[in-house]
Amino acid sequence: MHRSGSGKRLELTYRDLEIFKLLERYRYLRSTYIHAFVGGASQTRFKERLGDLFHKGYLDRPARQWDFADARHWPAIHEIGQGATRILRQAALGSGDRRDFLSEIPHRQFLHAVMICEVLASLDLGARSDPSLRFIAWPEILARAPEASRGARSPFRAPLPAGGYLVPDGLFGVEYSREETKAYRFFALEADRGTMPVVRSDPKQSSYMGKLAAYRQIIAQRVFKTHWGLPNLLVLTVTTSQSRMTDIVSKLDGEADTSAFLFRAVTEQELSRPTAGLLSQPWQRPGTVPLRIDQTA
Repeated sequence: MHRSGSGKRLELTYRDLEIFKLLERYRYLRSTYIHAFVGGASQTRFKERLGDLFHKGYLDRPARQWDFADARHWPAIHEIGQGATRILRQAALGSGDRRDFLSEIPHRQFLHAVMICEVLASLDLGARSDPSLRFIAWPEILARAPEASRGARSPFRAPLPAGGYLVPDGLFGVEYSREETKAYRFFALEADRGTMPVVRSDPKQSSYMGKLAAYRQIIAQRVFKTHWGLPNLLVLTVTTSQSRMTDIVSKLDGEADTSAFLFRAVTEQELSRPTAGLLSQPWQRPGTVPLRIDQTA
């Protein structure tokens, strides 16, 4: 929980640099995710290495995680520290671009931010396990976006045709290689912890159905093309409650233009470790058959 000096010298390794780059992409990751990405025969020794990197100032452990009564029973959450940021900058290995989907002060919704990172990292790991798939992360999407979006302070804030804007919790793509052909799908992610009402009597107040209505505008007017340069867009909702997912899907049943909305329910306990099934198992869709996002047909 607090740094302490051991006095021993620490020689950085290639795997340490991979950890630093990983935490530049995903602001918060538990030790279980970091180990899944970079490997290591002994999980115990790996956790000790993360501890060494923390005590030397290369990694941070967000203080907010210790505010919860059962925090010590969960894998520790890490984020990049000043030492790792300096190393990446000196070696020209990191992008230094922190214009991701999390707010500049994400601690007000810390668990929501952690959930976003866990879902995206699970999807990334799932793609890495299949040689026919490639996960396209947000920096690559931003690098290919129209110039106006690339240079914007908040490039993922998409303008709505009816006024206002919408910022996805995440944005990523999947490249599918089949024989000598390639296909692409792109996805907006919404990580739903059940804190927002599904519906409200006052349409001016925020609700989950109101958010999905905003996505309808983005899809109908192809804002995903003009703002981010994407050829297509599906909207994934990961919620921590099966009953809440059922409620949202039932309210969409019978409505038009809902085929782009996909849903999965995964508990926070399940997400504390990489959840490969997010990529390889079917997602529920209102009024039509489920869809596996690791397949193009």
